[in-house]
Amino acid sequence: MLIHPWDSALSTTEWQEWLAHTDHFGMLVVNNVDPAHAPSVVPTHFTVAGEELLVHLARPNPVWPHLEAATEVRLAVIGDYAYIPTYWRAKAGGPDEDGVPTSYYTALQFVCRPTVIDDAEGKVEILTAQLGDFQPEGGYAAVAVDDGPYARMLPGIRGLRLAVHRVDAKFKYDDHNPVDHRRRVIGNLEERNHALDAGAAAQQRRRLAAIGDWKSFRNRS
Repeated sequence: MLIHPWDSALSTTEWQEWLAHTDHFGMLVVNNVDPAHAPSVVPTHFTVAGEELLVHLARPNPVWPHLEAATEVRLAVIGDYAYIPTYWRAKAGGPDEDGVPTSYYTALQFVCRPTVIDDAEGKVEILTAQLGDFQPEGGYAAVAVDDGPYARMLPGIRGLRLAVHRVDAKFKYDDHNPVDHRRRVIGNLEERNHALDAGAAAQQRRRLAAIGDWKSFRNRS
């Protein structure tokens, strides 16, 4: 993933806070054991547990042989994205149609070492953590190896622990462009208010407040 200096996270806290307020759903990308074939891509929820990401998948999922052979995988998350049309990015004094369109978005890519979990206790630990993460209000039975509604289902899944080695974080919101330009685009996003426009506008407004003029910010950093 290309990350220009002006698109990079301002700190580890920035991407962690963004992730904390975003659905924990992404694409798990695993190299195919046959390099002539495309990588395997699995959409999945995940739970953050310290320096690990926790996942469970159905046992028949075709990704398992590739995961068992992998020493490194990626889990990609994206959000607060919006298409920015040509006429929003035209240079001052130039015709609107000469503007160059772009995309705004936040993207995280976790580079991880995978460990497949097959023992029942290990799967119970993952499921318990995930239920607590995604359903904190409760309303579910306890997960146990040999009791309750989930016990008989455990053989049908496998667990996955992803030890995070590195996080590539990108906040692409035109931070290198003039302040007036960014303010104008924020207004356009809020007025259009389509799909994730509000989220993209909020991210751009937050980054604008933190960075201000990019050249000045870069010189004092």
